[in-house]
Amino acid sequence: MRKYSLVPNKGLSLSQATSISNLCHQSATEIASQLIAVNNLKKSVKVEGERKDLVTAKPLPNNVAELLKRKASLHACQAFLMENVKAKDNMLKAARIASPDLSEVEYPVKPDFVNPADGSLAEVTEEFGWEQLTTAELNEYYEAEAFAAHIGQFIHQDGILTGLRNELPNIPAIEWMVIKDGVKSPIEITVHHKAEDLLKIHNELATAHREYEQRVNYFKAKVKNLTTTENARIAKHNADLQNAAAKTNNDLQAEHETAMKKANEQANDIRVEFEKARQARIAEVAAMRINVDPRFQAIVDEFLTKLPEQE
Repeated sequence: MRKYSLVPNKGLSLSQATSISNLCHQSATEIASQLIAVNNLKKSVKVEGERKDLVTAKPLPNNVAELLKRKASLHACQAFLMENVKAKDNMLKAARIASPDLSEVEYPVKPDFVNPADGSLAEVTEEFGWEQLTTAELNEYYEAEAFAAHIGQFIHQDGILTGLRNELPNIPAIEWMVIKDGVKSPIEITVHHKAEDLLKIHNELATAHREYEQRVNYFKAKVKNLTTTENARIAKHNADLQNAAAKTNNDLQAEHETAMKKANEQANDIRVEFEKARQARIAEVAAMRINVDPRFQAIVDEFLTKLPEQE
């Protein structure tokens, strides 16, 4: 970093330095204008007996070396002043935009929350219940279902036995059949079922049907109960998981908030201390003035007297 002639409470203010820098520039510009105007010759012409100058003679001044040294000194002084003005401005800007170093603050990472869905179970269908039956129970169910279905089909309203029972009382004692040329011949009808026999068969089969149907309904109810019980267990399992996850997540969140609060408090303390130091630095830089190097002192003194009192 470059070294500058800035010291606290001693020397030129920025306002003074800027004003003197402007005066240096103006004086150097005047010298430059004087030197640029020089030439090597004078031109004139005689018109009607009167001499007219075409090019005015402007020889180098006798003190050209002194003028050049003066011009260089003015520019050197101006450079010295403006570099220090710029340096102070940059120091003020740096102090104003400075920010605290919070790298030592340990902010907690976001908690790895538990997913309540992890480990949860899906509800089962009645297939689960059927899978719980033993082989013997399944085989008994298949048998009972077949017997109940086929016996029921035989004895129910549209079944064979019902048809026979409904037909029996309507069978005529005799029927006639035309044999030839309009001559009728009686048809012999022999009834081989009795109503009481068919009723007895119906009652026996109805009893058997009820027993098989009861057995079918038993297995169906058992399957339904097994399924319901399992789904109740699953529901409790899932609820327990959700409750445990909620408690764990609440604890994690509380720990995270506590750690975050601590980190924020630490960061705020650092900011407060940094702001105190920053304001002190701004005040320190603001109080700095330009300590004039002896080589520029004569020029500074020359122009300093030309400045208003407030300068």
